[in-house]
Amino acid sequence: MTTLTKTQVKYLKGLGHHLNPVILVGAQGITENLLKELNNALNHHELIKVKIAHDDREARREMNDEILKASKAVLVGAIGKTFILYRPHPKEPKLSLPR
Repeated sequence: MTTLTKTQVKYLKGLGHHLNPVILVGAQGITENLLKELNNALNHHELIKVKIAHDDREARREMNDEILKASKAVLVGAIGKTFILYRPHPKEPKLSLPR
């Protein structure tokens, strides 16, 4: 799992602020297909937004924890129902992070 410095987290939050959610977790919850799409999105973009359409805060947090564990991504930020996730590409990282 990737660990980020405070500077890197701040940088990624800035980049992620203007992104639209690419993964929407709906009524069906977390499925195999959702996890496949999540991995594809992380491999392609490295930094994505995930929106969990659930009203219960604790349920959203649990779903996000499950997503983080399954994808091996890092939580960069969370506001309401939207989470920003980062996972560098294993071979060719696209984003260059500050030190």
